Amino acid sequence: MINLKKLYAFALNPWVVIASLAAGFLLGMYMPALGLRLGFVGDVYVDLLKMIALPFMVSAVIFSLQRLFREGGAGGLMARVAIVFAVFSVVVALLGALTLLVMKPGENLSTETMQTFGRIVGNDLNSSDTIMSLQGVDAPVKSVNFTEVLVSLVPSNIFAALANGDTLKALVFALLFGFAVGQVPSRVSDGLTQSLETIYHSCQTLMRWLNYPLPIILFCMSAAQMAKTGLGPLQAMAQFVLAFFVASMLALVIATLIIWKRSNSTFGQTLDALRGPFALALATRSSATCMPIMIESLADRLGFARSRVELMVPLSVSLLRIGPVIYYVAATVFVAQLYGKPLGITELAVVLSASILAGFASAGMTGLLTVSLVGLTCSYLGLPFEAAFILFLAVDPICDMLRTLVLVIGNNAAVSLICPRPLKI
Repeated sequence: MINLKKLYAFALNPWVVIASLAAGFLLGMYMPALGLRLGFVGDVYVDLLKMIALPFMVSAVIFSLQRLFREGGAGGLMARVAIVFAVFSVVVALLGALTLLVMKPGENLSTETMQTFGRIVGNDLNSSDTIMSLQGVDAPVKSVNFTEVLVSLVPSNIFAALANGDTLKALVFALLFGFAVGQVPSRVSDGLTQSLETIYHSCQTLMRWLNYPLPIILFCMSAAQMAKTGLGPLQAMAQFVLAFFVASMLALVIATLIIWKRSNSTFGQTLDALRGPFALALATRSSATCMPIMIESLADRLGFARSRVELMVPLSVSLLRIGPVIYYVAATVFVAQLYGKPLGITELAVVLSASILAGFASAGMTGLLTVSLVGLTCSYLGLPFEAAFILFLAVDPICDMLRTLVLVIGNNAAVSLICPRPLKI
């Protein structure tokens, strides 16, 4: 008989994850036709996860808020949330800027690398069927002001928001509805609470089932991605990818240390608890789909208060966008270095502020839309992002993995600071 616990642990083992990715990249490199045919496996898997994510988030937030109001202390908790979210956003933005300023990936590039940049950009500009041509060259630099962001938060139709996968609008509805339900007498609201809790636990169970085939999914997804892009774009943007990788690893180390210190667990127990979120973030590149396993790692594995964790994880995933923030800072500084624009204290302050705003605006976005918001930060410095857009798009599958990892593990760290420390395990 198959031991499901051992199978689950094997599927989420970091070495198995890395081996699956490496094997997929090799297949996509040497057998691209087969790699492309395997792409549908990843598409189906991610769609299944997205199917679960929104019902899970809405049910978790509403009944967690209701429970929070009954227990008391909501005002103090929200103040702590605001402070932690602000500090985390500023710290990761500074980390990204310092890493790029020290490593200087956009300066002193070789002639061969610059020629590769020119070929990639030239091919894109001369093509009639690229994503950039379909969207129009002005799309990446479209500015986003605070009023537009504020208006975009409010769902005029919650069912349309759910159908379209608008995570941020669904979260606003869940928060407002949860606050209202918290004021309703328990004898009236208990039936709704039990129904929502049933949905919540059912989504968690579905998510756990979908983790079992993870190594196969990773193999297929990485093979398809390598078959599509090849090594050319990665080689041309290697220095930027390396710098962003270093900044992301520093953020992950800091986040892991925070979780370790806050959890009162051993370092080994902390790493073991983070295996699931780490593997799923790599596999799906979707922070929303990682929410159930993030809650499981903090509440079940590390002992944080479930009532707080169930509320804070969806809230942080939607509002604390530290993965995109560090990416936008790194990308903007890289473009500035590429075009030889010096960055003083004022310019850096503008980059940090614009990147935090762009990170907030990126909630619910993936791929092309996430990359396009680099144009928002570049526009404040007068940098031409149109030509560089296709370069970032070419290596975005790798950057997207790092963004999601930083967001998932970093948000777990933020939640561990917000929630009361658990007793020693």
